[in-house]
Amino acid sequence: MSQKNNVNAGIALMIAATIVFALQDGISRHLAGTYNTYMVVMIRYWFFAAFVIAVAARSAGGLRTAAKTEQLGLQIFRGLLLAGEICVAVFSFTILGLIESQAVFICYPLLIAALSGPVLGEKVGWRRWAAIGVGCIGVLIILQPGAGVFNPWAVVPLISAFMFAVYGLLTRYAARRDSTATSFFWTGVAGAVAMTAVGVWFWEPMARTDWLWMGLLCITGALGHWLLIKCYEMAEASAVQPFAYFHLMWSAILGITIFHETLRPEVVLGAAIVIAAGLFTLWRERRKSRAG
Repeated sequence: MSQKNNVNAGIALMIAATIVFALQDGISRHLAGTYNTYMVVMIRYWFFAAFVIAVAARSAGGLRTAAKTEQLGLQIFRGLLLAGEICVAVFSFTILGLIESQAVFICYPLLIAALSGPVLGEKVGWRRWAAIGVGCIGVLIILQPGAGVFNPWAVVPLISAFMFAVYGLLTRYAARRDSTATSFFWTGVAGAVAMTAVGVWFWEPMARTDWLWMGLLCITGALGHWLLIKCYEMAEASAVQPFAYFHLMWSAILGITIFHETLRPEVVLGAAIVIAAGLFTLWRERRKSRAG
């Protein structure tokens, strides 16, 4: 499959994905605050899997074409990795809140930049490594590991960020040989099978109004990941990733207005440093592409 390299379209898709993901995070926090995380993620994946199967069935070639891949192990691993990352992220929302979780999670574009060399074969120069190092300082400011009040749970969104970075890179890698439809199909099906195996053991009755929120969560889940897969198909990972920082802005707005969270000065400073480091990597990437 030949990949496109339309940076502007990739950026637009990434920003759209951040809006959808922020809404999804807010709904997830609301539901997981009342019900078991595994059950919430499982129900969301049921809809996700049904949606991707329906899309595949109506596309040219049907289910057989969508499911066909020479990278079955990679596609299944991607699906399992994303399902696990979602569980970790939702758990983080319930113990730290949206703002604190996302302030740490936004380091994942820097993790992608660091891993793009060994995973995708992209060249990572010393300037990008310097930016990654500065971003790590920003994360440390947010976490405050030397403070007497350090919350060990703050490491949870860092684990989530690493898992999501690997998922993003593997999605880009898979797109070299598989279509968006194939990656989308296996993301939903593999994740649904894994979450069902775990989530059925944690079933709880759900209030009628919360089923409406669950329905909206299902819709945003499917849409967000389709936008992300399409984004990676359109443009280089290093070119679009810095725009993932919009996610923090939308999440902060939701956290403050809906969940009455507060912004710690350390979080603002640390997040600003991480974002600045990410934007520097974007500037370097554009300069290199123009020079080439």
